[in-house]
Amino acid sequence: MGAIEVSYTVSGEGPPLYMVHGIGSRRETWDGLLPGLEEHFTCVRYDLRGHGASPIPPVPYTLDDLVDDLEALRQRLGHDRIHVIGHSLGGQIGPAYALAYPGHTASVVLLSTAAGRTEDDSAKVEGVVAKMRAEGVEPVLGALLDRWYSDEFIVARPDAIEHRIQQVLGTPEEVFLSVFDVYAGAEMGPWLHEVACPCLVMTGEFDGGCNPRLNQFIADELPDAELVILENLKHSILIEAPDRVLGPVKNFLLRHRDA
Repeated sequence: MGAIEVSYTVSGEGPPLYMVHGIGSRRETWDGLLPGLEEHFTCVRYDLRGHGASPIPPVPYTLDDLVDDLEALRQRLGHDRIHVIGHSLGGQIGPAYALAYPGHTASVVLLSTAAGRTEDDSAKVEGVVAKMRAEGVEPVLGALLDRWYSDEFIVARPDAIEHRIQQVLGTPEEVFLSVFDVYAGAEMGPWLHEVACPCLVMTGEFDGGCNPRLNQFIADELPDAELVILENLKHSILIEAPDRVLGPVKNFLLRHRDA
């Protein structure tokens, strides 16, 4: 199975910035960052295979498949060097793309992702996948939402929480589980030192699965990286606090805009 033609949206002007969402999400995840980026970058966001309006090829999917889809989109749009920003699973796709296509990668932003997991870390995330396989995704959603959002946000923004629930339930269960397998099984530690382009690493202070310890490891392994920890946030930083994400991301990307 080769690369597929993903569904995408392009806006803004300037060097191309490819925006890669996470598990069970959609390209609209990036909407909160667009007002601050579109005047400086051509923002390319797309739905991962099996998600949103993109085709749904048979599972299982691999990290290489997701990288291939990104490269196929770059070729379709005719961009040479691209900046890549990814959240969660997207934060693994970005550096994996830079490893495979260093000549086409100007910089990478890794948001709320994981590497350097201990055996205990891996067991916890694999346990979540196993529970979903046994019980279905919907019964586990409450636990996932608690990992993704602060208690305050859950109370204040029931509309956003319900929208996220519908995104997850609108993703075919076999797709959701397959990409969760990719996220749980990917270990970037052995090769992060080979990703030479400038990188920004960012996570929430209270992100359980992608905690500051794992992100410090990522930043230490990458040859050219900056680390930002956002206080009092969990995993879903793009939805809960896009304004707080935008500042460091915009600062970083503008410094490397013409890399």
